[in-house]
Amino acid sequence: MAKALELPAPTVSAPAREGSLRWLLTLGLLTLLSAVIGGGFGFVMVSGIEKRVEEKYKALPEQPAVASQYAGNIGIKKLAPVVTNLAGSNDDWVRIEASIVHKLGDGENPDVMAGEIRQDVLSYLRTLSLAQIQGPSGLLHLREDLNERVKLRSKGVVQELVLETLIVQ
Repeated sequence: MAKALELPAPTVSAPAREGSLRWLLTLGLLTLLSAVIGGGFGFVMVSGIEKRVEEKYKALPEQPAVASQYAGNIGIKKLAPVVTNLAGSNDDWVRIEASIVHKLGDGENPDVMAGEIRQDVLSYLRTLSLAQIQGPSGLLHLREDLNERVKLRSKGVVQELVLETLIVQ
């Protein structure tokens, strides 16, 4: 049988240890130096940009406050909830709770006007299908259509119909 050949363990000499220690120390110093330089450059850039933005903001003329479309003598009237089924289906139901924003003192009784508007909303909802009111665009179209009908019905007395809740079941 052959005898296994034993090799002596490698030894690292003192100059090799000193060389690798120097490399690690040099690498650490370079990393620290690059972090300090990068941070300083970023600070200078941010402060310069902030100064330019402030100068442009100061140079702009002052904008007058935007007047609200609801300024003046207005009131809010809550409508009774409207519950009905949708067109083409006995299983799809919709419930809407809404309020009207109207001008006060235009001669029309808000309660009577609210009743007429509620009936208009009810008859309009009965003509819609579920696909027409699905999604954000469907809700937007429904809101626009209802506002248009309300303004026509009230002859401009009602400024807006505010949808509070819309439940489709």
